[in-house]
Amino acid sequence: MRINRFLAASGLGSRRACEELIRDGHVTINGQVCQNLATEVGEKDFVKVGSRRILPEKHLYILLHKPRGYLCTVSDTHGRRTIFDLLPGTWPRLFHVGRLDLDSEGLLILTNDGDLALRLTHPRYKMEKEYEVLLDRPFDAAADAPRLLRGVSIEGGRAKAESVRQLSPMLLRIVLRQGLKRQIRLMLYKVGYEVKRLIRTRIGNLRLRELRAGEWRALTAAEVKGLLAERPETPKGTEGTKDRPPGRGVVPADRREASRRRGAPRKRTTGGSAASAPRAARRP
Repeated sequence: MRINRFLAASGLGSRRACEELIRDGHVTINGQVCQNLATEVGEKDFVKVGSRRILPEKHLYILLHKPRGYLCTVSDTHGRRTIFDLLPGTWPRLFHVGRLDLDSEGLLILTNDGDLALRLTHPRYKMEKEYEVLLDRPFDAAADAPRLLRGVSIEGGRAKAESVRQLSPMLLRIVLRQGLKRQIRLMLYKVGYEVKRLIRTRIGNLRLRELRAGEWRALTAAEVKGLLAERPETPKGTEGTKDRPPGRGVVPADRREASRRRGAPRKRTTGGSAASAPRAARRP
């Protein structure tokens, strides 16, 4: 591990701040001043900044169910609540991987592992993120789902969904592989809807499941390994519909219900069976 990364991972600050310490000659390795940013540090090396010995911090991997009304930031000048108010104050410095806006809720990962953070956020890894979205009015799947799958222009760039599934007249399940700011809210506003509630339920193979709002848990070693995989396997029942012709692959809830009443065989879609929405997502 390079010395600047080693210091940053030990909680001394950002990598840029640590690079300044190195250039200024405040860092020694095995008693020798180190000013080369490319210097590699091993487990047996004795690293000091000034008179303080630096030990690498143990990596933490936390899954948090972010509640609505909490900011994804370390502190807020207006005194609003942040996600770090929900975590033990004795923990080392953690970073949230991506973010959810103030009015959004759901799955959020926090860690001090820079490799994992990169894997989850860099566009080349195309990590899937799944959301359940409650709208202000019934969704017209035939007209608007193809637009979301093709992509619309929003502030920040061209935004598109990987898949769109209608769970009920006003409830959608949307999968993204992008990470534009307020992407889902702006995409839906562009096609004529306002988001009343937005919950992130999945990142890669990691699901929110039974964790309540404000609760957190540590990830297992298997879960971390799965997230570090270059291309995580898409869970069954969430395959995308982007390669289908426009207008196909998204079945409106009212059409499915009418088909069942007529006794016709239920049309099979790429989204799997129509699972009921989580309790929190069904509330307006």
